[in-house]
Amino acid sequence: MNLTLHKKYLILSFIALTSLSAFGQELLNKTDAVKIALENNFDIRTADNNVAIAKNNASIRNSNYLPTIGASGNATFSITDTELTFQDGSVRANDGAETQRYNGSVSLNYTIFNGFGRENIFRSLKENYNISELQARQVIELSLVSIFSGYYEVARLTENEITQRQTLDISRERLLRAKYGFEYGQSSQLDVLNAEVDYNTDSINYLTIVQELENQKRNLNLLLGRDVNIAYEVDTSVRYSNELELATLIEKGKVNNVNILLAQANLRNAEYNIKSTSAARIPSLGLNANYGATFNNLGPTSFADRQQFLGPSVGASLSWNIFDGGATNVRRQNSKISLENQTVALEQEELNLDRNLNNAWNIYQTALFVMEAERTNLRTNRVNFDRTVEQYGLGQITSIVFRQAQLNLINAQQNYNRAKYSAKIAELALFQLSGDLMYADF
Repeated sequence: MNLTLHKKYLILSFIALTSLSAFGQELLNKTDAVKIALENNFDIRTADNNVAIAKNNASIRNSNYLPTIGASGNATFSITDTELTFQDGSVRANDGAETQRYNGSVSLNYTIFNGFGRENIFRSLKENYNISELQARQVIELSLVSIFSGYYEVARLTENEITQRQTLDISRERLLRAKYGFEYGQSSQLDVLNAEVDYNTDSINYLTIVQELENQKRNLNLLLGRDVNIAYEVDTSVRYSNELELATLIEKGKVNNVNILLAQANLRNAEYNIKSTSAARIPSLGLNANYGATFNNLGPTSFADRQQFLGPSVGASLSWNIFDGGATNVRRQNSKISLENQTVALEQEELNLDRNLNNAWNIYQTALFVMEAERTNLRTNRVNFDRTVEQYGLGQITSIVFRQAQLNLINAQQNYNRAKYSAKIAELALFQLSGDLMYADF
């Protein structure tokens, strides 16, 4: 077998294998893709863990609202040599005197009032929990956009692969026809060579698309958080929303856009921070209770032999930070500046949303127009190619004209594939900005 025939054999074998491998693969529909991503995507899993941490932090157990209870105890044992000299000059000595001291207690401390600092810190913790949920939603939205960008890229390459395979079939038939025509004197050697070059070119293009498709499938598997070598097919159908209006999207975005909601939450947190800082100026009141037991064995050198204490004690405390060198004022001033910064950030996010939605709307409208134009162009090229096939079969046109019509049809099909998926991705961008991505029809 010569080298040329060997190459053709390999190409045909590869095409046959790739065609057969498509059968029996799972169909990864859009709903399943979302479900798998929500469960397995690495960024989403990390965001969920951060939400769990913030939820724990926002618990009343982390708020200083509950009393603290502690227990302590100790024991001391000593052996000492002592010598006592009295006023009358007499001396009393004792070598190896043993003494023991034991005590234990249970204490309770509770802050009754601390200038509303505790309340505002607890509100801030709950707001942090809300922020973590919004950040998790932000991660989910970004992940879904990435996943469906990858999903639609797989769909585009899948349709391109089908188109290129059909083109390769046509080029193979043309090559066989040119060879038969040359054998019977109806075509020249040049026609055979041109057909062979075009067939080889289409074979290379097909193999390139198959390789790109397999790589993109692995990329999508990685985004889904599963084994990158899982084989699957995708749903190439696309549905578009017919009820989108810019004014409605802007109104929804002001209420539901995740960046706006995050800016509003950060603004509330800044307000809580000012209040908790101001609480340092107000007196705080606390309550404490103790129940203890003490036993002392005083030894032979003491006037008393043993000493015991047992019982409760209750007390209250009042503290007031009258002046701390101005540190509280500095913190309060900085908190006010932070509040102003968060106000500015919210205003900026509102302007960003307005600009981004208008830009995304223009991109979407342009994408829809391009898609319809490419659809019309494809329809025209398909009609032109069908007529060219008839004329080529009757010998009325050359192989060069036929090839040009074939290339025009391939380009038109691929351009339309690109346009229809670009329009869908542009639509998802609108849903994301308006805060409705989780309810979008993928």
